[in-house]
Amino acid sequence: MHGEPVTSIPDGVGYMFQNDAVMPWRSVLDNVASGPRFRGVPKAEAREQAADWIERVGLGGFEKYYPHQLSGGMRKRVALAQTLVTSPRIMLMDEPFSALDVQTRALMQDELLRLWSGTGAAVIFVTHDLEEAIALADRVVVLTTSPATVKDVFDVGLPRPRKVEQLRITEDFLRIYREIWESLRVEVEKARGGNANVA
Repeated sequence: MHGEPVTSIPDGVGYMFQNDAVMPWRSVLDNVASGPRFRGVPKAEAREQAADWIERVGLGGFEKYYPHQLSGGMRKRVALAQTLVTSPRIMLMDEPFSALDVQTRALMQDELLRLWSGTGAAVIFVTHDLEEAIALADRVVVLTTSPATVKDVFDVGLPRPRKVEQLRITEDFLRIYREIWESLRVEVEKARGGNANVA
């Protein structure tokens, strides 16, 4: 990272995975405060930072709740707060919203766009959902099937700020979708053994 070999989890990198990385024995507040605490921030200061991010992700009032008391969308908000509380310069997000229903996923996409805006962080977001990729990204990278290599790179070029549901029905969105799909379609057919029926 930054020209140096990566031998451990580097500072300045935040991770958000498909499965929630919340600790079930800790409250929402202590889950979000765990990142700063692991980095040596005093407990009171870490909790203050955590409380701020809990409020920002819309979970004010749920600080004392435990993960089993939260919905899937709420747990994702906790995970997002966990990622952002350490002010990462790079955010690695591996299909973080794939387990959510369509409506909750759209809300979380908007939430990510809102919270990420102005942070200056670079985000690498892995998804199998082409609409999600276009709605969130400045650049979409299409990978080949195994072994994964870069096949194509597309600049999205859609203006910000963005509202996901409004963006998806614009002609510019549909144009870039069709363009990327032509590249992606071949890889989807390979992954399905050549038996895909694509309209």
